[in-house]
Amino acid sequence: MRPRSLLEQYKSAIRALPQDGDLNKQELLTDAFRMAVEGRITMYYAPHNEWINHAARVVIVGITPGWTQMKVAFQTARAGLAEGLPDEEICRRAKREAGFAGSMRHHLILMLDRLGLPGYLNIGSSVSLFREHARLLHTTSLLRYPVFVGDRNYTGSSPDIQASPLLCRQALSALEELQEIPDSMLIPLGRAVERSLLWMAGQGQIQEEWILKGFPHPSGANGHRQRQFAENEESMRAMLTRYF
Repeated sequence: MRPRSLLEQYKSAIRALPQDGDLNKQELLTDAFRMAVEGRITMYYAPHNEWINHAARVVIVGITPGWTQMKVAFQTARAGLAEGLPDEEICRRAKREAGFAGSMRHHLILMLDRLGLPGYLNIGSSVSLFREHARLLHTTSLLRYPVFVGDRNYTGSSPDIQASPLLCRQALSALEELQEIPDSMLIPLGRAVERSLLWMAGQGQIQEEWILKGFPHPSGANGHRQRQFAENEESMRAMLTRYF
């Protein structure tokens, strides 16, 4: 378990959650899991960003864990605690189950397959990155813990990350995580994440040539994702070829 793990701090609150069924916002967006507040921005704990896959060939970077990911992570951790699993295994399972969970994972897999990523990794489909070939993938977020504006998922704007001291600090924390997997291909989901990674590269903190530029955010709420993908598909394919 990494020294900065927070799971131990939140175990009692997780054990106090209802033990059956899906968890809801009234149960998780509470004082028990609130980590920080800045104006309308609130950041909460979630257990799936406590584990790092140092062997990953590919790192997919979102903006922040959304509600769906947060819920799945807590439900997985709840089950792991009930089984009496070690902390590290609980966090690993939460990472595997919650990483871009929901329809977003489906859209993400389709786009990665269309780019031919499985061929470079010698696997049949990108779906196996979330299953039997999970050792090849690390999922994370620029803001490692779930951030909400009001009760809505933070989307990378309103406010801009650079305009918020809280969000800037969290982004620097993510940089430390990325530096622990220094040779992996970085796939930023959406322009806000890409801009932040390119800024880090400009500061000499990560390698710009390892950032896959132009990948759209796979959320179903991004109605322009297919157009954005088509516009950048050729250049992304070329970048993957150079990297691998």
